[in-house]
Amino acid sequence: MSVLTQPAPRQARETEGLVGGIAALAEGKLYALQHPFALDGRVSSYPASARGYSVANSYLLTQSDAAMLIDTGFGKDEAAIRAQVEALIAPGLPLSLFPLRLNEFMSINNVETFAGYFNVETCYTSNIDAALWFDFGANAQGRDILESMKVTAVTRADTIELGKKGRAIDVMQAPIRLIATRWLYDRATRTLFSSDMFTHVWRDTQKGPWVVTEADNDPTSPRHIRSFLLNTRYWWLEGAPTDSIRRGIGNVFDTYDVETIAPGYGCILRGRNVVERHYRMLDEILKGLDKRAAVSRYVGRDEER
Repeated sequence: MSVLTQPAPRQARETEGLVGGIAALAEGKLYALQHPFALDGRVSSYPASARGYSVANSYLLTQSDAAMLIDTGFGKDEAAIRAQVEALIAPGLPLSLFPLRLNEFMSINNVETFAGYFNVETCYTSNIDAALWFDFGANAQGRDILESMKVTAVTRADTIELGKKGRAIDVMQAPIRLIATRWLYDRATRTLFSSDMFTHVWRDTQKGPWVVTEADNDPTSPRHIRSFLLNTRYWWLEGAPTDSIRRGIGNVFDTYDVETIAPGYGCILRGRNVVERHYRMLDEILKGLDKRAAVSRYVGRDEER
């Protein structure tokens, strides 16, 4: 499965701001719709000192008879993402939506708009009251669109089917999380969609590249990942009981044959050796942060660890 990064479609290129591209992770099956953003101290998903660029990722899974969009992206990228989806699927093709984090703009911001524009067959969520979560639109029809949209509730351990040709997507509660989060595993492409975990690789420039492969000289170190975790939403890990978290993550990698880790933001990790390395680094970090090895303490707002 080769990686091909191509420019965004013409409509997307005409939008303002930084415009990303389409990374073909598995031609005809899986595409990453990527939109860079600057790290300048204002992005809470990254340490305040982080500089450079990261990328917001939406993922389009395609079949001849159906497609699924995982995370709908920021509102500022709506026109560009819509153009990317249009370039990859046939008009009127049934499209399902699966926002992995119900509380995050990056995940849910464009649900209403896309539900009104595409042939959205269903929206998968862990809560059936979707109209209350996705109402960001300014138009008068927004509430009607959401209330008429079919919502399919998924459990903490579930399997859904994309199309009618046997493509199974495994759904799981994220074994490490701050908010209600789902991870997905696509058996057809051996891809783990890890939402807000494994988001720790960014770049110096807005050009990326946004996929880490086995051919790269990847400089990511355990120290880097540890600092990233403790200076973002996982600040609470130091001195926490992390053994159960390690078992949960380990069970995912023991159960599924993961060739690609596809996070909601940050670089995609691609190739068995890359995946194994980053998983092992995370596991060792969590082991060292366990309450038997580390002491939990108050951390000031501006302190970085």
